[in-house]
Amino acid sequence: MIDNLPYRQVGTEGARTGGLLCVVDHASNYVPDGIELGIDPKLLNDHIAIDIGVEGIADRLARQHDIPAHIACVSRLVCDFHRKEDDAAVVPTESDGHLIPGNIGADVEARLNLFHRPYHYELGQLIERLQPRMIIALHSFTPSLATSGEQRPWEVGLLYNQDDRAARHAIRLFGEQGLTVGDNEPYSGKQLNATMDRHAETRGIPYCTVEIRQDQINTKAGQSRWAVMLADVLGRVALEV
Repeated sequence: MIDNLPYRQVGTEGARTGGLLCVVDHASNYVPDGIELGIDPKLLNDHIAIDIGVEGIADRLARQHDIPAHIACVSRLVCDFHRKEDDAAVVPTESDGHLIPGNIGADVEARLNLFHRPYHYELGQLIERLQPRMIIALHSFTPSLATSGEQRPWEVGLLYNQDDRAARHAIRLFGEQGLTVGDNEPYSGKQLNATMDRHAETRGIPYCTVEIRQDQINTKAGQSRWAVMLADVLGRVALEV
């Protein structure tokens, strides 16, 4: 964490209004001092703790493609910013078959005050200042889950809840890149869309929740490739919505 803040912002100073904005809820595997999760430290490099690859993409989008980013600095196992405050999984006690014993009986209100509320408050302030024409919510997913042997064939998925304006264009354009594209896969934005429900749908701002399969972006080369492709494809989407 920078200055004990649960987020960092890149490329936001002097950013033009009416452009794109990238939001990355699960960018970090950092566990602050004083919080004991009670898990094998190796799991902090697993998808249950962090969306692998997305931080590098967001930094590249901000520094090389003029798309400012609001990036989480705390692991989703400490506090999941992509959950509503009253969701039991906002401080998860289990993830993909792994028990998180240190979170059983945790002071959820304290975690919300320290992490969740300031993260979302500052994101809201940033949106009000920049008035983006479209928001990119960036996530990544595993080729398969530990609790399921089912393979996930999509290289990228677009998630949405009520507002599918941008997602429809993005699904078509990513398909034209020769990619296998998930339509509300591997997760459905109808069930899980907390950050975009709160910050995009309530404001009527078009958005693309982009899920990239982690084997595509677990190297710097993959992250660079996807940053270029996202800037191109989503830049074109923003012109159409």
